[in-house]
Amino acid sequence: MDTIGHLLAKALKELGFCVSLHKDYMSRIRGGHNFVKVRFSDRPIYAHADELAVIVALNLETVELHSDKLANVGKIISLEDADKIDSALKQRTIPLPSTEIVRQAGNRLVVGTAALGCVFKLFALPLDALVATARSTFSQEAYVANKVAAEIGYDAVEPITKVDEVAPWDNIFINGNEAIALGALAAGCKFYAGYPMTPATGIMTYLAKKSSQAPILVEQAEDELAAINMALGASYAGVRAMTGSSGGGFALMAEGVSLAGITETPLVIAVAQRPGPATGLPTRTEQSDLNFVIHAGHGEFPRLVTALRHPADAFYQTVRAFNLAEKYQIPVFLLTDQYLADYTETVEPFDFSAVSIERHLVSEPAVGEYLRYELTASGLSPRIVPGRFAGKLVYLDSDEHDEAGRITEAAAVRQAMVEKRQRKVACLAADHLEPEYIGCEEPRTLLVCWGSTYGAVKEAVLTLNKAGHALGALVFGDIYPLPTKLLALYARRAEKLVNLEQNSTGQLAGLIKQYAGLICNVSLLKYDGRQWSKDEVLAALKREVL
Repeated sequence: MDTIGHLLAKALKELGFCVSLHKDYMSRIRGGHNFVKVRFSDRPIYAHADELAVIVALNLETVELHSDKLANVGKIISLEDADKIDSALKQRTIPLPSTEIVRQAGNRLVVGTAALGCVFKLFALPLDALVATARSTFSQEAYVANKVAAEIGYDAVEPITKVDEVAPWDNIFINGNEAIALGALAAGCKFYAGYPMTPATGIMTYLAKKSSQAPILVEQAEDELAAINMALGASYAGVRAMTGSSGGGFALMAEGVSLAGITETPLVIAVAQRPGPATGLPTRTEQSDLNFVIHAGHGEFPRLVTALRHPADAFYQTVRAFNLAEKYQIPVFLLTDQYLADYTETVEPFDFSAVSIERHLVSEPAVGEYLRYELTASGLSPRIVPGRFAGKLVYLDSDEHDEAGRITEAAAVRQAMVEKRQRKVACLAADHLEPEYIGCEEPRTLLVCWGSTYGAVKEAVLTLNKAGHALGALVFGDIYPLPTKLLALYARRAEKLVNLEQNSTGQLAGLIKQYAGLICNVSLLKYDGRQWSKDEVLAALKREVL
């Protein structure tokens, strides 16, 4: 399903449509029900939807599980067991004889492409786009078989609707993990260490794949403890470094997070959330690690947590994360999740001229002894690359230390160092990004959410605004420390404050109460491992709020 889903999406992209692809798969080596949803339009798409125009069913289970979402004029393309489909659905079913397709195409792997040919005809789309995409995807032998299969499917049906042609536009088709990886490369990341753990693994595999073309070393460590400490070592030596994991893997990194805190070593850490506790639902999604990331590590030290909202946001925020990690010499967390990791959409090509690499290294240290942890008004101490300047020694230790970096237990020094590190928090506020506001300027209801719920909330709010509802939404990216300027502004205008999250306790609502003194009137929470769709958000708002 993954292959034909991407083949369909890329062919639609080539025709100029806005396209999104949402994956849903089980955490089994074999078996289980896996599917992808492809959505296309002549207008921007921000999330997946529930209603299905066409179901491509490779087995009967697919029909049983998804037919209740089929649109009134929708069709089922059945490749197996069409004769067993419920009688109420038979008139809407298009049987494609997989045995005959295999015989004519000479390849048993191309039956899915026959279904795609069928899909193209149902929407009166030109088959050439699908064939051309197959040519660029498969080997010559496989391409020929796929072309035959696509033509069989195309000839098997008549259109059910006519989709207008759209003007081609310059775009790329990319998912969240790939966007993070590209952002790291654009930021000058030279070292990535990690241990495979779904859904963070895609970042590492993408970087590894590009390591022959880009100046980056990717290390698969023996575990997550080693991964974060390797990345810290590289960063200490002056190399831009990154690590990433999910759930239990990030739990193992917690001590390394503290090490970054006391050594003031810049580090970017991607945390791709999945449902816990423990193994939880390994291949599904949730937003339940916000509080964990905010509090990971022992002791008190500053950090920045940014929740990624969509693939383009993932790219630009990753570049920014590297710059801020170096500027403030802190760990910066990129908080993503399984949905965004795999969610693929067409976006405008990333503007590399709009990003820059800001190193914040001292080019010429002061005369005299080098003080790595010099007490300053901003809390920011001069950082040099060890070994670069003759006679300038860089001391480093996980114990408390004095300005030079030497171990100490002096009470006054300890207090001064804690206060020095915490002074960065006030400086960090200058680089805070306020949440994105969506909706009318005088909202009666203000929705707050964060991260990957962005797309579903945006479509729902815009739809309800068109229907005359005074609704607005703040979608948080930077989430810790919590920016509160726009929150205070719009909360004053609204009569009702509603939080929408992908967890069971309302972790954002808790932060808002703690740092802004505002209490949400209604909580819309989903924690079944499946992402809010734009239809679910619409229904929940109509049912619980409006």
